[in-house]
Amino acid sequence: MAFIHIPKPWQLPESRATPEAAFWNRRKFIKTLVGAGIGASATTLTACGSKGKDQSDIDPALKKTLGRSLKNFSKNPDFQDAGRPITEQIHASRYNNFYEFGGTKNIWQAAQKLPTDPWTLEVGGLVKNPRKYDLDDLTRHFPLEERVYRFRCVEAWAMVVPWLGFPMASLMADVEPTSAAKFVRFTTFHDPKITPGPAWEFALNLPWPYVEGLTIEEMANDLAFFAVGLYGRTLPKQHGAPVRMVVPWKYGFKGGKSIVKIEFVAEQPATYWNVISPNEYKFEANVEPDVPHPRWSQSTERIVGTGTNPFNWERQDTLIYNGYGDYVADLYT
Repeated sequence: MAFIHIPKPWQLPESRATPEAAFWNRRKFIKTLVGAGIGASATTLTACGSKGKDQSDIDPALKKTLGRSLKNFSKNPDFQDAGRPITEQIHASRYNNFYEFGGTKNIWQAAQKLPTDPWTLEVGGLVKNPRKYDLDDLTRHFPLEERVYRFRCVEAWAMVVPWLGFPMASLMADVEPTSAAKFVRFTTFHDPKITPGPAWEFALNLPWPYVEGLTIEEMANDLAFFAVGLYGRTLPKQHGAPVRMVVPWKYGFKGGKSIVKIEFVAEQPATYWNVISPNEYKFEANVEPDVPHPRWSQSTERIVGTGTNPFNWERQDTLIYNGYGDYVADLYT
């Protein structure tokens, strides 16, 4: 099929650039962020952490959960500054949602039960070349790159993460969706003996396995990404090892973890949270500050790790499409 071409947002007139952007990073992606009102900040990223931290600074219990070091990846120059400092690894790796393992934020230890080797990712449906990728394929078949993305949860907290992985468009090119494919369904790992779900009274009736979906145009977008690592290492289990979705202009629940199957389909798939509560969790799920969740405002967000009490974390204004409007707004006009 012919992928829809999204004009590159860095192809901007010089008048859109600001002196601050030129000072921090002359790359036009950063000019776009500053033009959107995001304050740029210089951040030093090491292979294993942020702001100068390395593995020796990580809590020993947490260190056991981290994956092996990944050496063969390049830093994508257009995605090395998200306009905020990278979140400290210890915060990013301990403050997670992974409802397959429970309903609390502190599920990083429970998630270590996830079996990841061997692993098979099956890709099929309306494609010319159905594939099955094993664990090595996910880190070697596609050239890996690092992208520093803003991450926004629907619960109004946010962080910045240096993901390692490859564009979703690369996988699309490998399997060649047919012209009949309009949507993509992503199914995640589920074994009730290993992933019991949260301890809610109605948990037994939840629509497992966790399924997410995108339009074919969203998957082909420049930002859409499959992560197989972060902070220079293979993906820890609490982050959705060995492969997860990263769609940074959408709320975090759209980023399905531990994916086992991808299907190209003609109709919009039913997705986990949209089935549970369609008035609260839309299929599209774009970050929109002016559209409140029925139970809270989305106009601001709490920045993970900016204090000892999560309820008192620093607040910043939420940006439309999480600050990535120049990449994705054309998808929704």
